[in-house]
Amino acid sequence: MKYKLIAAALTLSLSACSSQSITAKASSVEPAQQVSLAASATSLQDQQNVITLKQIMADPDWFGRAPESWYWGDDSKTIFYRQKQLGNPLRDLYQLTPAQQASKDNGQLVSLAKQHQYDDKNAQVNSAGTHEIYIFKGNVYLKDLRSQVVKQVTRTSTKASQAMFLTNGDIAYRVGNSFYQHNLLNGQVIELATLVLADKKPAVKQPESYLAKEQHKLIDYIALQQRNNQLNVQQVENLQRENDTVADSRFYLGKDKRVRHAVLSPNGTKLIVSITDNKPSRAKTDIMPNYITSDGNIAAEKVRARVADNRKYNESLYVLDLVNSSKVPLSYDTLSGFDDDVLADVKKENYARLGKKYQSKKKPRNIHVLSMRQPIKWSADGTQVALMLEAWDNKTRWLTSVDFADASLTTQHKLHDDAWINWSFNEFGWLSKDGKNSLYYLSEESGYSHLYHKPLNGKARQLTSGNFEVSDITVSKHQDKFIFKANKKHPGIYEIYQVDLAKNFTALTDLGGMNNYQLSPDESKLLVEHSTLTMPPELYVKALDTNQAATRVTYTVSEQFLAMPWTAPNIVAIKSSHQAQPIYSKVYLPKNYDVTAEKNKAVMFSHGAGYLQNSHMGWSGYFREFMFHSMLVQQGYVVIDMDYRASKGYGRDWRTAIYRHMGSVEVEDMRDGVNWIIENANVDPKRIGTYGGSYGGFLTLMSMFTAPDLFASGSALRLVSDWAYYNHGYTSNILNTPEDDAIAYERSSPIYFAEGLEKPLLINAPMVDDNVFFEDSVRLVQRLIELEKQDFETAIYPVEPHGFVQPSSWLDEYRRIYKLFENTL
Repeated sequence: MKYKLIAAALTLSLSACSSQSITAKASSVEPAQQVSLAASATSLQDQQNVITLKQIMADPDWFGRAPESWYWGDDSKTIFYRQKQLGNPLRDLYQLTPAQQASKDNGQLVSLAKQHQYDDKNAQVNSAGTHEIYIFKGNVYLKDLRSQVVKQVTRTSTKASQAMFLTNGDIAYRVGNSFYQHNLLNGQVIELATLVLADKKPAVKQPESYLAKEQHKLIDYIALQQRNNQLNVQQVENLQRENDTVADSRFYLGKDKRVRHAVLSPNGTKLIVSITDNKPSRAKTDIMPNYITSDGNIAAEKVRARVADNRKYNESLYVLDLVNSSKVPLSYDTLSGFDDDVLADVKKENYARLGKKYQSKKKPRNIHVLSMRQPIKWSADGTQVALMLEAWDNKTRWLTSVDFADASLTTQHKLHDDAWINWSFNEFGWLSKDGKNSLYYLSEESGYSHLYHKPLNGKARQLTSGNFEVSDITVSKHQDKFIFKANKKHPGIYEIYQVDLAKNFTALTDLGGMNNYQLSPDESKLLVEHSTLTMPPELYVKALDTNQAATRVTYTVSEQFLAMPWTAPNIVAIKSSHQAQPIYSKVYLPKNYDVTAEKNKAVMFSHGAGYLQNSHMGWSGYFREFMFHSMLVQQGYVVIDMDYRASKGYGRDWRTAIYRHMGSVEVEDMRDGVNWIIENANVDPKRIGTYGGSYGGFLTLMSMFTAPDLFASGSALRLVSDWAYYNHGYTSNILNTPEDDAIAYERSSPIYFAEGLEKPLLINAPMVDDNVFFEDSVRLVQRLIELEKQDFETAIYPVEPHGFVQPSSWLDEYRRIYKLFENTL
């Protein structure tokens, strides 16, 4: 009955007339009628304060369109940001002047005709600070920072990238696999290098077969043609060698190869290139059927490889000298531990299970350039280069420089982790101070991500320390200070800080919540994206030369959202029964939760991604879930949302606690959370449900299959049922590969524990999910059928990817989740 009442409330229009308008109309009626109308107004206002599924699962445009891709203008005063258009996915560029910032004006739209003048977020400024260069829609633009005059350097249908200033004042850019140097004074364009993915063939083909050789021997005309061809080739080679206006800039890298990385030095003399085999990692069978298509046919979409199929790969590194046209390989043999058998213990365990004995031996590991933004960086003068390298087994990371004299890699820092190297916290770069080049980098070697500084031939110094994580590094112009984001005050509060080379540590913001930043070009201010638990992101400006609080400069959240009675969760540090660190959790409590006549019902939500933090104090990417939880609280539910072990924000040990056994320690933490709300929130232990999507769907399954006493019901959304079917990059970090560590996959995959299901389970599965395949749900359902389990239901969503898009799908999914909890709790 209660479900029917709430379903009826879903149709309530939030645009109904307000109580103020009703009161105004009542002024001309009799007093008795005024009382009646006033009562009606109060009743309607109460209805408007009811949070409904239809509202919270609607297109999120209703509560505001937050600033995106924000950045400072060249004058360090104007702000630019993108904003989603109302009702469609297109984004507009907005300009926010200082006057508009002070008047609570969200700025003016930058016309399409002028966007090329201002869309310069990732511009590079020359050493004199007079000009900047950037890419807009695949072409190169040059801006005079004093006059603000913009010059279009290229205008082609090919896409340029990697625009940069060279040390001689010229600019350079990349088009495809060709690199060009452009003299801005005389307009000359020089092709510095073209990377050719083919084998270099002899300029003059020599006879190979018996008949060909006889032809050259017996027929003078053929021999004459061969000689003339050889002379022509020799003349071209002599010309290229003796005339510097003629050159062959082609570098042959081999057929069936592809370029992974290619980075030009600032002096334009060298290229660092990494290549790998041009073979697909995915199998032909890695397809995703799409049943709802525009032509009515089933489309077999090509999707990612599964970790069980993904092949091991290696990258080859080269230094290309553009002055003498040489190509020199860089060997990994100089890297410490390059041939260690880091999986020896894992393989021994897996071999022993099969009755075999594993014999460990050294063997070169597959090594590649780490997948990150700018993994190859040159010093400003172009004399030094640093590369971040990683082993394919995910256990070792090397920050290296290149000894050009010996054509070898020099290890500047090695980070090894018996579990896995994090895909975050790998930032690094160069300092150029007092004519010397040195490196800075992040490392988790202390147990938390911290900042280090290292001279090339000296010992590294740790500049930050403590039980908090450092990220998002910006280096000052004078190369003596670092600005960064960190959760120093509290694991769930991220502020902006500064440290110098003398380790002087300063807090630059004190906003609470979640904060991201950009330093202004003149380094006088921070542009901060700030949010709280109940407030979506807005932009703020913080002056660095005063103690004044940051000033809010955008107002994009709707009045309708602000008027809603959202529940701000408490951030609770729940004591763990299994290790020293507490489990930080969001707890949503209804009014009078502790004095209810009967014990409360409760829901536990598990966030996705595994390595993700959701019990922080900023606006969550799970905003629909936040609103859903507020709705549940209005109806008397207690809700808990835990940062179980493996979540982000709590250091290396918390992150790697799931190594080789996903779904074990997390369920232990879930039990601690259940016990906490039973003891502290007056919750009935028999009236607790659980739900979550992606990794949260996986945890819903693992908790219900391996700890059936814990929850009365659960809903698993876009779930992982067998990790062997998930991708390589994420899964192999945590479970190695099925080839090496089948044990880890079997004890971490819910499908192996499906016989443990005893309580009602709802499976919600999108069908065009190219992240967690629909196949995961299909295989699990078949397994449950074969196990003769009957207390489960499945809902499919034919047009939805991993992250649902259509409001109708969101609404249907959460109506089913809500109905499950209402019927079972």
